[in-house]
Amino acid sequence: MHDEDKFEMQSASLPFGFTALGVFLCFGATMACLAGATLLWPGTLLDPIWKLNPSAYRQLAPIGRLMGAAFLVLASALAIAAAGWFRRRVWGWRLAVAIIAIQLMGDAINCIRGDWFGGGVGVVIAGALLAYLLSSKVRHAFS
Repeated sequence: MHDEDKFEMQSASLPFGFTALGVFLCFGATMACLAGATLLWPGTLLDPIWKLNPSAYRQLAPIGRLMGAAFLVLASALAIAAAGWFRRRVWGWRLAVAIIAIQLMGDAINCIRGDWFGGGVGVVIAGALLAYLLSSKVRHAFS
């Protein structure tokens, strides 16, 4: 059997949305890296990106170095999860589940703190992602 045939057989057995979730992990890694870099090294050409979320910048800037480092750790975790995800490694799936579960808890805390809209939207999205990750079809793709 040729390598192309093996790839087609593996791709055909992947659950719907599998590649999209891997791309989502890569996108998250990129955005976390960008946020971390702009917080660690303010005053660069990348700073205008914060115009997309100025309230987050106002909250994060006072502790920029600490949060910048935390964002770079998150970016690393997301990139590692994406690598494991695309290679269909159980540890990649587990790391993705852990990251999304932590996000879900953070969004729930935001709801409790009074951010009903932002936290509520986050709970719905993270909850849907977690349900997808824990579905039998997705779990089976890693066995």
